[in-house]
Amino acid sequence: MVSHRGAGGWWRGSVVSSITFKESHCMTGSALLNKPARGARRQALSSLAAAAMLLSLPALAQKGAAPAASYEPQSGQAGKDVIWLPTPDELVTRMLQLGGVGKNDYVIDLGAGDGKIVIAAAKQFGARDHGIEYNPDMVAHATRRAKEGGVSERARFEKADIFESDFSKADVITMYLLPTLNLKLRPTLMKLKPGARLVTHAFNMGGWQPDETSRAGGANAYLWLVPANVSGQWQLSYPQGGKQLSQAMTVERQRYQFPEGTVVLGSADTSLRDARVIGDRVRFAFTGTDGVLRTFDGKLNGGRIDGQVSDGHKSEKFSATRKGEGPAIETVD
Repeated sequence: MVSHRGAGGWWRGSVVSSITFKESHCMTGSALLNKPARGARRQALSSLAAAAMLLSLPALAQKGAAPAASYEPQSGQAGKDVIWLPTPDELVTRMLQLGGVGKNDYVIDLGAGDGKIVIAAAKQFGARDHGIEYNPDMVAHATRRAKEGGVSERARFEKADIFESDFSKADVITMYLLPTLNLKLRPTLMKLKPGARLVTHAFNMGGWQPDETSRAGGANAYLWLVPANVSGQWQLSYPQGGKQLSQAMTVERQRYQFPEGTVVLGSADTSLRDARVIGDRVRFAFTGTDGVLRTFDGKLNGGRIDGQVSDGHKSEKFSATRKGEGPAIETVD
């Protein structure tokens, strides 16, 4: 708006100066050249008419193009890869709750649109936020809304292509994209740090099952926690019958957040039961040589898992040390 008015003001000033000069020149010229008065009047009227047309051009231009501050996105308008539809306010809040957003989190919204998710994350949850949006009018609109909401220092917007952007430092990613775009982004999202939270409005990730589903404002939201890769060879240490056992555990494969593996129990081996990776946490169970089902719940830190093992009556510490890397996480549908 400022630059537009500034340009308009400069344009009008130039025209007025030109008019003054032309009128003065015309009047003086007629006297010096001793032309008939009627001809001089005709020339003056012609100059004034031309000037009036020039003065009307900026007004016509402004009428044809709305100033940036008056831009309002329209539901259903076409975008680069999707049409724009606003997320209901109730669902926005629920999405951020699902993502466990807090003041220490860095939230990135892919396809930020009018900026409401980014602004809500900053305003309601105190997070630091970044919206990536391809439409420059939307970026300007969202930036203005953040300023009006008093959160422009924590909520910023960038005109960029989500498929060419780096969002590897995000703690939370929010999205409202089509399923095909989610699948296109999935390999990149799987590379985020373990425990990063992904929250989508309406659409899923194909064969990657959500860790939680919620409904609010008449629409669905889905949560995924990026899983750590726990495949490979491990040495498991845990207490049983007053002794500290050390047993080999192999995680042969991991499909998204679901690992599959076995534990060697002397001359026998047994499969892991209910094995799951939730971010950087690992859970599994198996029946020991004493016939007791034990449940393990630990946190992965580098090449080590530390946590608690429960036999249903008491919990004790366990650990597992990685002895060899396994294959990459399988991401087939």
